[in-house]
Amino acid sequence: MPKKHLLKDLFMAKTKQTRVHGWVVLDKPLGLTSTQALGRARRFLGGTKVGHGGTLDPLATGVLPLAFGEATKLIPYVLGGDKEYTFTVQWGEARSTDDAEGDVIARSDIRPTEEEIRQALPAFVGPLMQKPPAFSAIKIQGERAYTRARSGEAVDLPPREIVVKSFDLIDIPNENSASFCVSCGKGTYIRALARDLALHLGTYGFLSALRRTKAASFSLDQAVSMDDLERSQAENDHSAVLLPIKAGLSGIPTLTLTPQEAHSLRLGQKILIKPHYKDLLDAPVVFAEYGGSPVALIEPFAGEFRVLRGFHF
Repeated sequence: MPKKHLLKDLFMAKTKQTRVHGWVVLDKPLGLTSTQALGRARRFLGGTKVGHGGTLDPLATGVLPLAFGEATKLIPYVLGGDKEYTFTVQWGEARSTDDAEGDVIARSDIRPTEEEIRQALPAFVGPLMQKPPAFSAIKIQGERAYTRARSGEAVDLPPREIVVKSFDLIDIPNENSASFCVSCGKGTYIRALARDLALHLGTYGFLSALRRTKAASFSLDQAVSMDDLERSQAENDHSAVLLPIKAGLSGIPTLTLTPQEAHSLRLGQKILIKPHYKDLLDAPVVFAEYGGSPVALIEPFAGEFRVLRGFHF
């Protein structure tokens, strides 16, 4: 094949790969890391620029937002919101990882009653100081805590402030376990919540099952499976699995631009905040679009809108 034709084919292949822009709300299956799940989704949808928000452990399932193409620019703005989980605590054992993957490090014969559990839950709602699990991705002098813990090093992470919005008991399948639903802010470790609740109840416990039902504005009713992604690849139609770039921007207002304003923002220039835009003056960020297409994420500053992140297709 002549060199010029080979270069053309490579360019066309790359162009095709970068056409996927938007969000996939994946119902992450059991046993995969978030990175592995993203890799599989990428093989089905293509794309050279991808990212995920809100890491889930291999033992967790549920909502994993995946950003493709220009949607990756919105990850810091979209995924800082609250998350919701359902999970099960197994009583009577402490595990090194605070979940079912770890080694048993302590045992107790004490099993809390339903009344004791319900009375304990209010103590875990509101601003709290939480000690992260030793097996976590938090960095210690540039190295992940779980790397040190796996090597046998004693890892002692300082407590961090978290916020738990609600914490409800939903089921007691047997005396050895109980299931809960929690809504919490960024940085909350559900494994640590399970561990600390058990200790508060005078026993040991670990996280035996975890399912995320909501991440910011993305919820389980929007989620698709790996089979759905594979089917979209086979049918060469991603419309059923791909959400638009602005999906999930709950609470972030949208500004519809004039042609000149869109042109200016695309060049990275500022635009004046007109009188009929005054309602946007207090918005930290604004999503600007023209003709239904994203143009930029902008912020008000000194009487003008300036570009935070521009979108390029």
